[in-house]
Amino acid sequence: MQVGGLPGQMTDLNAFENLSQRNWRFAIAQEPLGGALSEAKTQRELARCDVAFYDAIVPGNVELDLGRAGLVEGDPFFGMNIVALRRYERCHVWYTCQFAADAGKPDSLPFLVLEGVDCFADIFINGKLLGSVDNMLIAHEFDLTGLLNGENELLVHIRPAFLESRKFELAPGNAAGDGNWESIRVRKAPHMYGWDIMPRALSAGLWRPVRIEWRSTERIDQYWLSTRWVSEGRAGEAFWYRLQGVDPLSAHYEVEIKGSCGESTFRKRSSVVGVAGRCVFDVENPRLWWPRGRGDANLYNVSVRLLRNGDEVDRHEFRHGIRTIELNRTEIIDAEGKGEFVFLVNGERLFILGTNWAPLDAYHSRDEKRLDAAISLLDESGCNMVRCWGGNVYESDRFFDLCDERGVLVWQDFAMACKLYPQDDDFARKIEIEARSVVRRIRNHASLAIWCGDNECDSVPAWNFWLQTVDPNMNRLTREVIPRVLREEDPSRAYLPSSPYIGPSAFGKGEDDLPEQHLWGPRRSFKTAYYKDSRGRFASEIGYHGSPSVESIKRFISAGKLWPPGNDEWLLHATSAIPGVHNNDYRIELMRLQIGDLFGCAPETLEEFVQLSQCVQAEAMKFFIELFRSRKWSKTGIIWWNLIDGWPQFSDAVVDYYYDKKLAFNWIANAQRPLHLVVREQEPGSEVHELVACNDTRDNLPVRFSLSSVSLGSALLAGEAVSSADSVTVLGEVKRGACEQDMYTIEWCSQRGKGRSHYLAGDPPFDAASYLRWLTVAVTGARGATA
Repeated sequence: MQVGGLPGQMTDLNAFENLSQRNWRFAIAQEPLGGALSEAKTQRELARCDVAFYDAIVPGNVELDLGRAGLVEGDPFFGMNIVALRRYERCHVWYTCQFAADAGKPDSLPFLVLEGVDCFADIFINGKLLGSVDNMLIAHEFDLTGLLNGENELLVHIRPAFLESRKFELAPGNAAGDGNWESIRVRKAPHMYGWDIMPRALSAGLWRPVRIEWRSTERIDQYWLSTRWVSEGRAGEAFWYRLQGVDPLSAHYEVEIKGSCGESTFRKRSSVVGVAGRCVFDVENPRLWWPRGRGDANLYNVSVRLLRNGDEVDRHEFRHGIRTIELNRTEIIDAEGKGEFVFLVNGERLFILGTNWAPLDAYHSRDEKRLDAAISLLDESGCNMVRCWGGNVYESDRFFDLCDERGVLVWQDFAMACKLYPQDDDFARKIEIEARSVVRRIRNHASLAIWCGDNECDSVPAWNFWLQTVDPNMNRLTREVIPRVLREEDPSRAYLPSSPYIGPSAFGKGEDDLPEQHLWGPRRSFKTAYYKDSRGRFASEIGYHGSPSVESIKRFISAGKLWPPGNDEWLLHATSAIPGVHNNDYRIELMRLQIGDLFGCAPETLEEFVQLSQCVQAEAMKFFIELFRSRKWSKTGIIWWNLIDGWPQFSDAVVDYYYDKKLAFNWIANAQRPLHLVVREQEPGSEVHELVACNDTRDNLPVRFSLSSVSLGSALLAGEAVSSADSVTVLGEVKRGACEQDMYTIEWCSQRGKGRSHYLAGDPPFDAASYLRWLTVAVTGARGATA
């Protein structure tokens, strides 16, 4: 068995048959299985055991198939329904389909490719065991040479992860959240066992496409195209390849690579002397790939051909962006405040405005259907980076294609999160196989900026008092295994062992001096020293809760439990993933306290709760982004949590599962415009606010501006100035007004267009009715209106 497929588009030299479009059937049975059932290798043998078969959809999840078959009722995301589905965690599932075997092209070999099997499964073709798999996160492929008939049957027997996990050894030196211990050695998306943003949904199924590929016997097996350097008018490229089935002693073989982007082209042909090779070449006047806001995301259409005696025998096509991406970072911020964490693209510093990419759906077979809408939201928000969080699956090739096209950088965590994972050879080997597969699949994407070993695993010892002496730098997975894979497979990409990363110099000193931080803190009032005085240069997680709309809540909470909050349905969708375990039961109460901190009141209706919760979240998220932007380059980026929910819930996301935008979304999009004016927080002991222009463009921008008091109805500051390129420019100062509490309206005009924002001045609590009146004026300019 080989793990992981070759990236790039299929050509007519690599024919394939999409088995996902076949008529699939599934069967399900609970432990314990009888002898005949446990040994069944075909649909006929299963039928003899009185197992019923039902129609299935591939890609799919068993819970969705059960619903279509009428074996379970209702939307699994409504009320407590998803908890009731836990009874299927003990079940075995069989998926099967029949297909006629195409002869394929001459001189070609058939391969079965399963892009996503969840998770422990035996794969049979015509009653013969091809092999077993135990990782849902990567593709699996099998050579079918000599195994196909005219009519064929594929059968996949998926064993329950709930029971398989009990076969593994665990130790007190491991660590996980309650409900997640059984996941430590299981290579499923970590969130599936229940997380603070996702329900427990262990699931099973063929969640990504299944196909038969016919590959040339003489073929390109792997390739990697990388930009070595860029300069004025020229770029240096390196191309590496690995071949299968060639015999340079019996024929003359060549590999040719050529690419074009508009009028810019390159071509290089080199003779093959072995099974692998590398060539370097320069590109004159390249059209560089730039991230959003810095230029066009130029992509070259590239073809790679394998030639035998001048005739083409294999070809692959893909797109390539000519660019360099670097990460300049230090391990700590020293006592003098020196430290760094900054990305450079094509040699230019880039201020990061990004979002965390959480699961698109609890049932990942639906991810692709949700992808376009999520990417559109990403576009609209104005982000130039997306962080693929380590509690998720690895996103599809199409996700990376879309990021390539839009100039959105990708920070990619490996799929480990918030645990102390095993360090033995067997588990290390699993991580090595997984990492190698993932790296080979997505390393050719221009958008891929950085690999990260895991999410928050370096921080885990600090959360568990009995493990506080455990040095995260002894984690061989992120300090030895993954770096070795990257050194071999993708040697030029930046790598961070963990997020946040606690290196040898930082261990034992806490996380306050880390240049890259996750700023969660007390999560109450957002204008506190925890956020304002953070020494970190870069926040890769920071967020604040906000309620979904009333209309959305009614789609997942029963009518009798809509109000008051705090009942079992609210807690489950908060998400306290396993009722009775009390993980994250605090979150609904936290949202109530957040409202109380800003407005000094407790909502009395669902409508009031939603409105005020969304206002608090919007103010907080706007404040975080403006805080970081107004301190550019002392701060170098912010990746806020998060864009969209993967199931209906009360959360930090700024768009709910049903694509209904919360108030924070539009405020974030406004705050992330290339030119944005911000009122800075008063410094201790100061009586003035500074009005500053945050300019993320390469141009000096003349700007005309004004700042007005909403409560007084008069201008406090107005003028014209030049906002300096790629920096922060102080435009003026305004003394704190006669009103201790106020809202300022900021308006400006430049060659980039008009802009409008607001600033909430003074100390909370604010009267909610007054705030809503102010907000209407600040946002619309219409006095006398009600919010």
